[in-house]
Parts: sequence; structure tokens; C-alpha cells
Amino acid sequence: MGRFFGTDGFRGEAGVKLTAELAYKTGRFLGYYYKQKKAAGERCRIVIGEDTRLSCSMIENALAAGITASGADVYLMHVTTTPSVSYAARNDNFDCGVMISASHNPYYDNGIKVINGDGSKLGDSEIAEVESYLDGSMGEIPYALRAEIGTVNDYSEGREHYRDHLIASAIADAKNVKSLGNTELSAEDRAYARTLFAGRKIALDCANGSASFLAKEVYEALGAEVIVKAYTPDGININDKVGSTHIDSITAFTKENNCEIGFAYDGDADRCLASDENGQEVNGDQLIYACALNMRSKGLLKDDTAVVTVMSNFGLFRAFEREGIRYEKTAVGDRFVWECMSEHGYKLGGEQSGHIIFADNATTGDGILTSLKAMRVLIENEKKASELFEGCKMYPQSLKNVRVGDKKAAVENTEVRNAVLKAEKALGDTGRVLLRESGTEPVVRVMAEAPTKEECEKHCDDIIAAMKAAGVII
Repeated sequence: MGRFFGTDGFRGEAGVKLTAELAYKTGRFLGYYYKQKKAAGERCRIVIGEDTRLSCSMIENALAAGITASGADVYLMHVTTTPSVSYAARNDNFDCGVMISASHNPYYDNGIKVINGDGSKLGDSEIAEVESYLDGSMGEIPYALRAEIGTVNDYSEGREHYRDHLIASAIADAKNVKSLGNTELSAEDRAYARTLFAGRKIALDCANGSASFLAKEVYEALGAEVIVKAYTPDGININDKVGSTHIDSITAFTKENNCEIGFAYDGDADRCLASDENGQEVNGDQLIYACALNMRSKGLLKDDTAVVTVMSNFGLFRAFEREGIRYEKTAVGDRFVWECMSEHGYKLGGEQSGHIIFADNATTGDGILTSLKAMRVLIENEKKASELFEGCKMYPQSLKNVRVGDKKAAVENTEVRNAVLKAEKALGDTGRVLLRESGTEPVVRVMAEAPTKEECEKHCDDIIAAMKAAGVII
């Protein structure tokens, strides 16, 4: 990854790492880059969404100024989810989409995620081009003049299109069809939708983020009784002890309110984790497991294969092997999961963190969609949530971040590799260890999974001790 953009866009503290000037320059590049792909006389159209953090307006205005100065038109969805921007980009004739969000980070951070016109995230070659302009090596971009200057337009209707897409997806799943075959929901469709989750009591934690103005509306349109928390954003309470990165929030809330299941989203709602009726956490691996079994039973899981990452829990691999489901492993990041899925035509993939992709409905992780899919599995299996996910037991895990001077050198160091091999030999087929370079920080992540937490801690600590002895830690 480059100096500015990592595996999931550019992220940093607003006003420090992510400044208005940098946002403006990013907009200048995007307007210029995508305009060059248009035929003469055609307008370039870029859609922008944002989450609820205080700095979003600053970055949105700077981005829009840069984009229009390069001759492209801007369409503002305002507060919305990352997957809704992806949906708009690929379905509403936009050349690209931009989401302003730092995902699960605290409010003082922000980020810029760029999405291509097909709804997918930027590839390495495109990231390299953005980087070359931001670091000054590309040179100057010409300003648009006269009638070529771009305009800024309201596009609130994009949120409505996406909301209806979610409702239509739930209807299609209930009818066991790929899609409804129509772009607008009829009165008959909406009436049918209200029967789908009727009588179901569901808890939602919206993280005071992008899902705050959408998730409850979707679930009520599907007839559910919805109990919601963390849906009153004030600019600084996004992800503050709530949402998918504070899972105890939804587990306690679900049990206290006697809900049959609870779902927690992150700041931009591209992740979903869950709680069963007893207040036990359900992570992304367990959601993928349940959805994979359900899709296979309907003949919808291509080649009986799901795509996961190297950070997925060993328990998921064992559960898949027991059930005869194959799996592909990719680097961490739903971008890499999607690349594998699109290359091979696989229909389901995702991460333990809750980024889950359903290829017939989306090209990126979508928290609200994931929760709707999980509800469909729950209904069709006629089980309690605790029973639905019990077949995928998570192995104890220890994950420690180690700051290093050179990530690649640290991972490839001979002493460190010998420590890893020693741990792997000790574990055999009862667990695993993994070293992974962070895509955004000077950090190596040391992970171990084993039958007991004590074994996990021991193997992590032994590898970190070898890193210290090798002098790679700063």
C-alpha cells in the first residue's frame, strides 16, 4: 500500500493526517481521472456519501470543490452507508463513488473510500495513480474552465433507492428468486414485505453512525418489532462504546430486551456482528457459516465454496471441513475477498470482523444486508439463534500488535520464522499461528489459535520474544 491509501482507502485524524487540503487534492484527481474516461461532450458524475462524524462536512466540501474544479459533477447522498454508495455507483450511472468515513474508528478520525463505477474498491494500479498525484510526482492537473466546470447536486433520492433495494432483496430471498425483476417496489410488494418479519423481535445497535437513519426503517418495513440503541448521532458519539467493535453493547441489549437476535453495525454500516437470544456474541465467521449452509441447501453456493481471509478463525475452517464446504483464503480486506469472488463467480465471502459479501446483491461488505440474510436463515431453519450458530465453535484466539521498524523484514527474519515454525510444530492440527503485516500502520499482527487461551498467549509471547531478540521491534 502507498503512503496515503491503504487496503480500505485513506484514513487518519481529521485536520492532522486527513486535512481539507488533502481532500481537495483527492477530489481534483478523481474529477480529472474519471473525466478522462468519458467520451467528448459527456459529463462525469461522482456520488459522495458520509457518515455522522463532525469532520464529514469539511471533507465533503473540500472533495466537492476539487472534483468540480476538475470538471466533474458531484451528487451528494449526505449521511448514508458505504454499501449504499457502492450500490449507487454501480446502479445509478455514476463514474465513481466516494464514502467519507473512518469506519469503526473514533469520531476524530475520518477517511476517504473510493469506489469504481462497478461498485468495487480501487485496485493497486489506481491507488498508485492517486498516490502519484498526492505526493507531487504526477505534476499539475488542469482546471476546468467555463462550461466545463462541474456542479454540486443533491442526491438524497439515492438513499431511498438503496433502502428499497434492501427491502427488495429480503422479498426475493423469501420467494427464493434471485431478484424481483423490477426496479421499483409496487404497493403489493410493500404489503408483502410487511409480513416477512412480522412477530419477530429484533435488537439493533446502529453505533450512532450511518445505519442510524436507515436500519430501523428497513426492519419496520419488513414488519419486525425493532428495539434500537445508538441511533442519535451528534457528531462525536459515533462508535463510542457502541456498535460492532463494542460487541458487549448489543449482547447485553439483546438479552435485556428479550429479543430473539440482535445486530450491531459499525460507523459506516459495512460490517455486522450479532448476539443470540442469550446475549452471546455471534461473529462474522459464524454468520458466514450459517449463511453458507443455508445457501448450499438451496443450491445457491457456487461450487459449495465460501471465500474467507487468513484471519478467519480455525473453528470456521474445521466446521466447513466437517460440513463438506470448501473455502478459499485471501488477504485481509473485503476488497480482496471480492476480487476472489468475482474472479471465480463465488457467491459468498467475508471476514470475521463482519464484512460479508453476498455477490447476488452487493460488491462490498454490507452490514444491514448481512443482518437481513441472517434473519432469513433464522426464519427458514425455525431455530433459536443460539442453535443456529452452535455448529461453528470458535477456537480461543490471541492477537497482539507489535510495532516494528520494517514490517517485511520483521516477518521474514530467520529467528522470527524459527519461532513460528516451533509454534506450528507444537500445535500440529489443533491450532495455528499467523504473522500479518498491517496495511495501514508500522505494525505486525501476531495471532495464535489453540484449544486453550493459555496456549494462545504462550505461542504469541514466544514469537514476540523472538522478535525482541532479533531487534526488529521499535
